[in-house]
Amino acid sequence: MRKRISAAIIGLSVACISLVSTGSANSHGYTDAPTSRQVFCAQGAVSDCGEIQWEPQSVEGPKGFPSHGPSDGTLCAGGNSRFAELDDPRGGEWPATKVTAGQDYGFRWKLTARHATTDFRYYITNDHYDPSRPLSRADLEPQPFLTVPYGGRIPDATVTHRGTLPAGKSGKQLILAVWTVADTGNAFYACSDVQF
Repeated sequence: MRKRISAAIIGLSVACISLVSTGSANSHGYTDAPTSRQVFCAQGAVSDCGEIQWEPQSVEGPKGFPSHGPSDGTLCAGGNSRFAELDDPRGGEWPATKVTAGQDYGFRWKLTARHATTDFRYYITNDHYDPSRPLSRADLEPQPFLTVPYGGRIPDATVTHRGTLPAGKSGKQLILAVWTVADTGNAFYACSDVQF
């Protein structure tokens, strides 16, 4: 009898630890304007995407970008090796959303589970960006071109942030969107290829 009780206690302890360690798994989201790589995979517009085709909302990694967070070369997958296909530049051939420099744009997130939020930030690549190479911090402008603070509020299931695309951009570029969760150690990442 004592062995069974001990086994039950150990089983419950493992279950509780599992629940605590996956506490942030209930918060998910992705960008669909401009269309992110994970959405192109989920739609079947791009093949050989691995697990992300079933989980476009799950690109979650450590927060604190750009001083912390995912390592260079793993930014589009949020540092999550399960979704490494998002970091593959595919020779610069990811589909791209057509945009215009200086254009007013509605950047949209779909949140399949909402969470207390610090902010949403949008970074764009600089003039040295090579779309045929994995994204690194050195490829991005040093400051986000749009920051939307939330101060711990919970956003709606669909949020659109109006902003202006930087002037002077041309050719193929990439926008890295970062949704920083307030009450966990994580953020969600989305890479959207754009064509100016």
